Amino acid sequence: MAHRRHAMKSDAESNPESSSPSPEERRRVLERRRDLKMARSAHAYVRGSTERFYQWLLSSARVALPNGPEVWICGDCHVGNLGPLGRCEGAAVVELRDLDQASISNPAFDLVRLALSLAMAARSSDLPGVTTARMTENLIVGYADAFAGATPDERAAELPQPIRLVMKRAIKRTWRHLFDERLGEGPRHELPLGARFWRLSDDECDAVKAIVGEESVRRLVTALESRDDDADVAFVDAAYWVKGCSSLGLWRAAVLVEVGRKKKDRKICLLDIKEATETCAPTVSPAELPRHHGERVVAGARALAPALGERVVASTLLGKPVFVRELLPQDLKVELDELSAEEGRAVAHYFGLVVGRAHARQLDDAQRAAWMQEILSHRTKNIDAPSWLWQSVVDLVALHERAYLEHCRHYALDAAPR
Repeated sequence: MAHRRHAMKSDAESNPESSSPSPEERRRVLERRRDLKMARSAHAYVRGSTERFYQWLLSSARVALPNGPEVWICGDCHVGNLGPLGRCEGAAVVELRDLDQASISNPAFDLVRLALSLAMAARSSDLPGVTTARMTENLIVGYADAFAGATPDERAAELPQPIRLVMKRAIKRTWRHLFDERLGEGPRHELPLGARFWRLSDDECDAVKAIVGEESVRRLVTALESRDDDADVAFVDAAYWVKGCSSLGLWRAAVLVEVGRKKKDRKICLLDIKEATETCAPTVSPAELPRHHGERVVAGARALAPALGERVVASTLLGKPVFVRELLPQDLKVELDELSAEEGRAVAHYFGLVVGRAHARQLDDAQRAAWMQEILSHRTKNIDAPSWLWQSVVDLVALHERAYLEHCRHYALDAAPR
């Protein structure tokens, strides 16, 4: 690894576009990139502005929300954080796929965050306001169906069209697809430094090697049904990973490892090591949360998304709490770029099922019944959804639309062509 970094240094210096910023420069570069990414659309802005959502949630001006049972919540429950996940054993399943903000809190927070994300997706597709209202209704219907015992159907033919397309793609994906997508068509034993992957410092690289050598990581990599439980795991290469939107600025690395007992049987795997920081989501019982933020993410994943929870472990890297997961070919997110009114309502219902199942599995029968009674007791004559949810969506859409325009004024005008 050190030899490869040294060998590529002269190429980077001769081509400034491909050079990697120093660890000290990364935050400034990444924050600028995040700001520009959030300026692409109001929907993108919502995805990258979790802190603004919780600022509203903690303000005295917000709508009064019901006090739900104490459960693990996603904390950042937007459309991009749901999608197919590969499993150690069995077929892919649609679940919450990003639990960085997981907390023990009020499940109403997840419902409001998801309803806002769906509303912004509808606006990005130029759907009328009445469709947004119907999508909010369908979200609640799906959520209630999950509490009544319904489970999301994973058969691609039965899914709403936008989810069906991504699930069909997930089912057909192979390891070659994963590596072509992440690494391009180059060699599989090194990460291509450039726009997506930056050079690590020697200390960072040594710390990554130490994590790869941990027994918990070896068990993680060998957990797949097709791998021997006692197989060796060896470090191959690592690079700083420029990825995501709200996570830009946090320490993150892509790591290639080799797994197998015999040389002829060894396979290359791709690990994602990500810094875990304090959640923005309010916590009902702080004492019940793991103090190590990586362990908090792992605990949240195991409660909310078992397919992810079985594939993630916590560790510490250079004093930073981190969590580690292996990427599988089936890991994809749902993109709602162009929605029809019918598709929007079907997706809202389906995502309500997914999130409802994640919450309901943590409660007993009496708790489920009490929460559903609370959810369904606030409907109005004009909309078949809780009044607190609809009013929250209205307030938050207005808040984020204004903030988005101000964001564009600050960060996009100077970069836009005149």
